[in-house]
Amino acid sequence: MKISDLFTSGKRLFSFEFFPPKTEAGAVNLARTIHDLKELQPDFVSVTYGAGGSTRDRTVDLVLRIQQEEGMRAMAHLTAVAASRDQLAALVDHLVEAGIENMIPLRGDPPAGAEDFVPSVDGFEHASDLVAFIRQRHGNRLCLAAAGYPEGHPQCRDLDRDMRHLVTKVRAGADFIVTQLFFDNRYYFDFVSRARKAGITVPIVPGIMPITDAAQIERITRMCGATVPPLLRAELERRRDDSAATMQLGIAQATAQCIGLLTGGAPGIHFYTLNQSPATRMILTALRIAGMG
Repeated sequence: MKISDLFTSGKRLFSFEFFPPKTEAGAVNLARTIHDLKELQPDFVSVTYGAGGSTRDRTVDLVLRIQQEEGMRAMAHLTAVAASRDQLAALVDHLVEAGIENMIPLRGDPPAGAEDFVPSVDGFEHASDLVAFIRQRHGNRLCLAAAGYPEGHPQCRDLDRDMRHLVTKVRAGADFIVTQLFFDNRYYFDFVSRARKAGITVPIVPGIMPITDAAQIERITRMCGATVPPLLRAELERRRDDSAATMQLGIAQATAQCIGLLTGGAPGIHFYTLNQSPATRMILTALRIAGMG
């Protein structure tokens, strides 16, 4: 079933993001995480590419396993990095033939060591080009998502220009939007307001990453350009050497953030799990106990 059809029910959607593990230990951990989170019956899960498309084959294998063996609706990430039109066409066709109906086409990050994105020969320069290509090839058979950036794309901090890029992706055929992580809900609600004024009407799902490690979240926010509010940053610094206290703060902060988002009209929550289950499991369980899930 297409994710876009789920939004028509008016029900809030909850989903998880995983990434393909690079080691055997990582694979064992992810299997445990999938088992733990499967019990929460997510509406869908997504599987990322590595930087520069480095885990393409593992992404496909994991997407197919999650949907075919675990029985969860899976959304495959696709990027234009290091891939020609023919390669991407073959990949999309393979996923469709295997029963995958949901995809999120992205431009993708440059390969390791490269500062700027350079399109492949006969490839795509923008995510909107890849969206349009897949839509033209498979019509409405697929549900296509797009990425949105409440604080602006790391390589495009001009919010007006970044919004024009999002409009282009939606016009090319994106059915809904999943946002980059953020820690201040004002960024999300401002983003939604600006998107609606720009004529975007598709659902906009906030992406939430529960904080479980101070150093880790600092690396991630530097990379994606998300802002950690001063009060939250100060509390993280106080707990830097106490992993349990950091986890408790992260769960409390994300739970409060999700409640504020859902109360304000968000159509669901997409959790960036980092292949870990405890924080996400606690947060979603709390939301459901509170009648918000």
